Parts: sequence; structure tokens; C-alpha cells
Amino acid sequence: MIKLTLFIGGVITAISIVSIMILSGIITWDDLLSDKAAFNVFIWFATLVALADGLKKVGILDFIGKNSQSMLADLSLTSLIIALILLFYVLHYFFASTTAHVTALVPLFMVIASTFIPADQLLTFTILLAGSLGVMGIITPYGTGPSPIWYGAGYISQGKWWALGAIFGLIYLIPIIIGVFIFM
Repeated sequence: MIKLTLFIGGVITAISIVSIMILSGIITWDDLLSDKAAFNVFIWFATLVALADGLKKVGILDFIGKNSQSMLADLSLTSLIIALILLFYVLHYFFASTTAHVTALVPLFMVIASTFIPADQLLTFTILLAGSLGVMGIITPYGTGPSPIWYGAGYISQGKWWALGAIFGLIYLIPIIIGVFIFM
């Protein structure tokens, strides 16, 4: 007996269901337009989840892994750790959620770190790296699950969100960088 497995991604499924609902008259196009906050979230996540998956498929993560190792090889231990934490932080701009970020990047960064950081200091590095995740929800309007909902509510403009995200992101990273000097 041949078993046939069909895989349809979540984004395609969601768009298909919404299209069927419109075409069958369950909802109207005006219904969609009147609930712009919900569909704003839908569009943000659909786009950004696809982007994160695309980054992996085209080899960007492998590229980062291979090139960052060669670029970081000549740094002192302190500079290396700071560079890894800052790179980990900046790369969050390409991910629609902290979960996607962690799933894609933590294994990569741990492999790079284990190449350069002594084994007895890896736990401390891991804690400092994980500490940077606390800021991810505020740096972009799509950084965590609730972020697009807050943004979609219209209380804060996109430009202001990005500006405040950069300011508070830097403020939040300062203690982590100080932690590198204290604990490493």
C-alpha cells in the first residue's frame, strides 16, 4: 500500500481558508477591511515567517556560521563574546518571533561559541546570550507574538516604535555588555 503525504504550509492554508470564506460569502471583503488590526497581524506574520524560513532555505544561516567563525577568530575573548551577543541581537530583525529566532540561531551561535570560548565559560556565555532575548519584543513591531497586536491597535506609530525599540534595545544591552566584563 502506498501512503501519499501532502504538505501544505500554514501560510498557504490560512490564505486559502480566508479566500474560501470570502468567495463563499461567509465574510465579505468589507468585513476584512473593517478588522484591519487582525489582518495587519496576519500579513506581518505571514510575511516574516516566510522570510525566516527563506533565510534558512537559501543558506543564509550557514553563510553566517561559516563567515562569522573566520571573522571572529582573531578577537580577544571579551570582544568575541560582545560581537556574538550583538550579532545575535541584530539578527532578530529578520525573525517574526523570539521562538523562530531561538530555534534558528541558538544552535548556530552555540557551535560558534564552543569553537572559541573555553568550556568552563560556555554556560556564562549562554546565560548572557539568552539575556538579550528579553529585549526582542520591543525592538520591532513584529518581534514577538503580541507585538503586532499592540502595534496594530494604533497606539504608537511605526516610526516611533522603531525609534523607541532602538533606544530601549541599546539601554537593555548595556547591562548585558557590562555582564561580559564582570562574568567572563
